Amino acid sequence: MSNITGITSNHSNSVKDFETQKPRMPDAQMAGSPMELIGESPSLRRVLQQVETVAPTDSAVLVLGETGTGKELVARTIHQLSWRCHGNFVATNCASIPSGLLESELFGYERGAFTGAIAQNLGRFEQADKGTLFLDEIADFPIELQPKLLRALQEHEFERLGGRRTIHVDFRVVAATNRDLQQMVNEGRFRNDLYYRINVFPIEVPALRHRCSDIPKLAWYFAKKCAKRMNKRIEKIRSEDMAALADHSWPGNIRELQNFIERSVILSTDSVLYVPVEELNRARANTRPGMRTLAEAEREHILQTLRETDWVVGGLHGASTMLGVKRTTLLDKMRRLGISRPSC
Repeated sequence: MSNITGITSNHSNSVKDFETQKPRMPDAQMAGSPMELIGESPSLRRVLQQVETVAPTDSAVLVLGETGTGKELVARTIHQLSWRCHGNFVATNCASIPSGLLESELFGYERGAFTGAIAQNLGRFEQADKGTLFLDEIADFPIELQPKLLRALQEHEFERLGGRRTIHVDFRVVAATNRDLQQMVNEGRFRNDLYYRINVFPIEVPALRHRCSDIPKLAWYFAKKCAKRMNKRIEKIRSEDMAALADHSWPGNIRELQNFIERSVILSTDSVLYVPVEELNRARANTRPGMRTLAEAEREHILQTLRETDWVVGGLHGASTMLGVKRTTLLDKMRRLGISRPSC
């Protein structure tokens, strides 16, 4: 693998090895990254391969995945591995900016464009010139502004609010969402032409529960990082504590693990990481028996339907017909959920 893999040491060690041996820390840190792309699981390696493939191009990328899986980190890595790495990486969370302000934030405005516009202001598009524009939570982009966004993405030109001069910019767009945009298109809540414009190269970031083998390395990374910031020294994680971490489902994904490890470092009084396992047990106990995430429920329903149709996807009696979706939509969902026909 390339240098974007945080840790590349052999992963054959069992959990008990973490009592006396901690993994080598990454050789290179990515400045400004909230976390590293750390791990050796097959699902993460697929993501890294896709990132390496698309980064040198100028194609639009759509990063998909649950909240907390590190979609922005994937976008930053694409930027850092591209020829635009010396330009700005401009991140915009479409859900956190009120719809009434989003247009001026993205496209900028001229002096006097509206009450309070006392000076010219450059928008995110102009700030991303020669760089990368990251549109997080793209599913929350107001539908009334989507035509203007589509034009800017297609033509690389727009007008500031209150201005008449056409501004030309050179940028690459990377968008991200944790929602099903195809379903939103079908329901008329997202423009299909905008969807196809941003969905040139989709990358699905796996949930942490689908890459459990990476948890020990991530736990060590966050423990050492937090300990350094707090001027503490963490040299050991008990094997039973590491097993508890690896066994937890982490519905909040990497972000939840990172926060939990930070809390553990705060509670630690010596070189052994204090892991409040009772919190994990309490969270597990508070989960009702049989409770599953929406993705897990969808995956099981699709699997059951495929078994009933003897893994026939299309056609009158195929799984797509039984599920009431297009064949291409079902194939896309199978790919995203890691569903493939058993070899035997």
